[in-house]
Amino acid sequence: MEKWIKRIDYNAPVTLTFALVALLVLFLSLITYDKSTYLLFSVYRSSLMDPLAYIRIFTHILGHADFQHLFGNFGYILLLGPMLEEKYGSKKMLIAILITAFVTGLIQIILFPHNPLLGASGIVFMMIVMSSFANFKKGFIPLTLILIACLYLGQEIYTGFVSSDNISQLTHIVGGVVGLILGFQFEKNDYF
Repeated sequence: MEKWIKRIDYNAPVTLTFALVALLVLFLSLITYDKSTYLLFSVYRSSLMDPLAYIRIFTHILGHADFQHLFGNFGYILLLGPMLEEKYGSKKMLIAILITAFVTGLIQIILFPHNPLLGASGIVFMMIVMSSFANFKKGFIPLTLILIACLYLGQEIYTGFVSSDNISQLTHIVGGVVGLILGFQFEKNDYF
C-alpha cells in the first residue's frame, strides 16, 4: 500500500490545492451554517475600513453554495487546470487565478454592491479561454480561441439578456476576458 501511495504524483499543485481548500471551505460552511462563507468567502460591498473586505475580494472564489456548485466548477478546473499548469507553470497559474479573483470581485462590488458573489465560475471561464491557447503559434490567432469565445462567452452574453437566474453571467464573461488577456500575455512572455 505504501509503495502505491508513493507513486501518486501531486502533478498540478496550484490546481489541486485550490480544489482541496475549496472543499474544506465548503465543509466549514456546513459546520458554521454558512456564516463563514458570508464572512470570509463571498464578496460584496462593505466598509473600506473592514480588513476582511480586502481578503474577500480574493477568497470569494473558494466559497460555494453547496456540493453541486462546487463539483460543477471543479469538474472543469480539475480537467483544465493541470494542462494549463503544465503549459504555463504553477506560478503563472496562481497569478492568473488571483488576477481573475480580484477583477471579478472588484466588478461585483462596483456593479452589484448588495448581491454577494461566491464561487469559482470566473476561474472556470478564464481556464476555458486560456486552454484555447494550447497550440498557440506566434503571429496566428487559434481558431479554437475564436470558437470558444463565440460558444462560451456568446452563450453567457445571450443568457444574461434572456435569463434572470442566480448565476452571474457577468462573472463568467469577465473571467473569459481575463483568460483571453492573460493567454496572450503569457504567450508573448512580456509579463510575469
